[in-house]
Amino acid sequence: MIDHVHLAVEEEDLYSGYNDYNPTFDSEELENDVGFQQAVRISHGRRPPVSTDYSVTSYFARIPLVSSMGRTMTGAVQDGAARPMTAVRAAGYTSSLTRGSTFDPLGQSRGPAAPLEAKNEDTPEEKIKILEKKVNDLIKESCMAQSSGASQLALEKAKEAGRKERTLVRQREHSGNADHINLDLTYSVLLNLANQYANNDMFPEALNSYQVIVKNKMFSNAGRLKVNMANIYVKQKSYPKAIKFYRMALDQISNAHKEMRIKIMQNIGVVFVRMGQYSDAITSFEHIMSESPNIKTGFNLILCYYAIGDRERMKKAFQKLISVPLGVDDEDKYLPSHDDTDSEMVIEAIKNDKLHQMERDLKVLAEKYIMTAAKLIAPAIETSFVTGFDWCVDMVKSSHYVELANDLEINKAITYLRQKDFNQAVETLKTFEKKDSRVKSAAATNLSFLYFLEKDYDQADRYADLAMTADRYNPAAIINKANTMFVKQDYEKAGELYKEALRNDSSFTEALYNLGLTYKGLNHLEEALDCFLKLHAILRNSAQVMYQLLLEEPQQAIEWLIQVLSVTHTDPRALAKLGELYDGEGDKSQAFQYYYESFRYFPSNIDVIEWLGAYYIETQFCEKAIQYFERATLIQPTQVKWQLMVASCYRRSGNYQRALETYKDIHRKFPENMECLRFLVRLCTDMGLKEVQEYATKLKKAEKMKEIREQSGREGSARSRREGREGSADSGHSSSSNNNNKRERLSAKMRSLPGSNEPYEASSPKEIDASYVDPLGPQMERPKTGAKKRVEDDDFADEELGDDLLPE
Repeated sequence: MIDHVHLAVEEEDLYSGYNDYNPTFDSEELENDVGFQQAVRISHGRRPPVSTDYSVTSYFARIPLVSSMGRTMTGAVQDGAARPMTAVRAAGYTSSLTRGSTFDPLGQSRGPAAPLEAKNEDTPEEKIKILEKKVNDLIKESCMAQSSGASQLALEKAKEAGRKERTLVRQREHSGNADHINLDLTYSVLLNLANQYANNDMFPEALNSYQVIVKNKMFSNAGRLKVNMANIYVKQKSYPKAIKFYRMALDQISNAHKEMRIKIMQNIGVVFVRMGQYSDAITSFEHIMSESPNIKTGFNLILCYYAIGDRERMKKAFQKLISVPLGVDDEDKYLPSHDDTDSEMVIEAIKNDKLHQMERDLKVLAEKYIMTAAKLIAPAIETSFVTGFDWCVDMVKSSHYVELANDLEINKAITYLRQKDFNQAVETLKTFEKKDSRVKSAAATNLSFLYFLEKDYDQADRYADLAMTADRYNPAAIINKANTMFVKQDYEKAGELYKEALRNDSSFTEALYNLGLTYKGLNHLEEALDCFLKLHAILRNSAQVMYQLLLEEPQQAIEWLIQVLSVTHTDPRALAKLGELYDGEGDKSQAFQYYYESFRYFPSNIDVIEWLGAYYIETQFCEKAIQYFERATLIQPTQVKWQLMVASCYRRSGNYQRALETYKDIHRKFPENMECLRFLVRLCTDMGLKEVQEYATKLKKAEKMKEIREQSGREGSARSRREGREGSADSGHSSSSNNNNKRERLSAKMRSLPGSNEPYEASSPKEIDASYVDPLGPQMERPKTGAKKRVEDDDFADEELGDDLLPE
């Protein structure tokens, strides 16, 4: 066996010759080869022509060329066949090049390529592809229309996609390709159609479309759509069916989809709450809190415990709520690092990105739920709300929501305010004077607001200063300070503070409104009008702002008042003001309409009653004027002029007996009223009554008493002038002019009364005392107050307006 094995001889090298170097092929040193360069210069251009005798060439072509390694060279002829030039053919070379052929590796000499063969769209396959594309495009257009708010257009596109898809299925069946139906496309069409029906509140059609998908066993995971069907039943308030479909969807979703199962359980709990089945809702919410706790579920669980009145479980649920992890990074992560420039650039880039905004929103939502839950359960978990608030504050302090503890303390003070316990509210807020600046400023702002409402303006000013010291950029504190200046009529200082508040927070509308009132106080009407116009651009439907725009011309003021009434249809003062403007323009019919509407909504406005009575007297409907003057008599029983007007209306309408009885009643109440006595004398004389002499005697006595009082008044004024000669001339002149004015008004009033020999019809509407002044006096426009922290959204925040709807 060893005989057939050939051993290599030690002297024989199998790889010899591969590394041999032949200097003939060395082209790198040819430039430095003197002999080669000399031969090139001598023989260049004098080469002999190529011989046409191929005998020698063909002879050598038959001889195989051998390289220095002993191998046959590429392109050599061996055994009658030429070895292919594989090394260079890919680059465009070929051994079959003929004389005169050019080098064209890209084949450009052959001209442009022939055009592509056009597709034949008449084939069934091409028709099916085109139709599929149209269906997909319609689905996309439907979704885009819905995202832009065009629900009706989205439904139309979805219906058209459904029609096209059915045409596609019939075409496949006709061409014999029924086995290749695109189920995904059919599913997309049906699902989109059902969604668009639901978006357009066409719930029966949406349910039918969902049923078609759910009952088709060819669609995988179609059972999840029962959640959509359950949502529709919730909108229809068919809560038992909604729970049934939620549970069917829950059974068809595997445990691997934990988040979806949790959301369905949340929906089941909410539906049970709407049904009033709090025990079943608690079961769902407790399961969620044990598996995957979240803020919303924890808050809903507290509401359910509150509904059934379980104090201990409310406490436990509140503790679970404040321990729910939010998964939000600490804010310290976004603080700039001055040592590392690269890190600072990264922090600057992510500081306000969408992820950080989402984290902030989640944190704000969690704080809102915790604050609301604490305010809700604090009065219920203990015997008193103070003890309950203290327990909640302690729990919050031990959690990672420590900052909310101070806000809860402020809410405790607000709860005292709701219970009208102002002293306890003030004491609670005063405990924050030594806290950090933010809480201190908020508490001092509320204290300033409380003292301002109690008209203790010195204390309001003091706490406003304290709030501004703690936080100079707190706009509410600055407004409270400005309000105290406004009340003291220091309008210049108040205006500067209102402007500062606007610089700190341009969205603080209270500051802009109060600045307009300040300009009105300074009689800078153009600036005031500018402020209220800016505010109207922000608060388009604020009747309070539009009422302040009455600074313009009467016609413009009428237009603004009409806009006010479009917002507050039943405001009596706006109606009365509009009637006054129309009366000033001379349009009595429109004025009467608005005055009458004002009287209908508020029948105690003495100015409106006076105008309506005078209007009926002027239009010769004295019987209708009687009811208005009788109402004025009820409102102001000590004012004799309303009773005289009632008697005058009876007299003008010809009811002399009723007029006589009314005058007698007035005489019993006001025995020294000479006007009443004059009419009694006239009536008794004309009617031939015996009491005429009695009333005439009383009238003479009253006239004598009047003369005596006037004479004593003149003597007293003369005596006061003699005693006041040593005083200042200015004061003396003022006193005498005041007395003269009083006498002139008195004599004018006496001259306006009818004489004893004047006929009854001579009486005129001038009997109404136009100089009557309401004893309450004009109301001052109070500025709006910036009381509380604006982040607190509760009932007490409504008192920031501070003034009636339409200040005079």
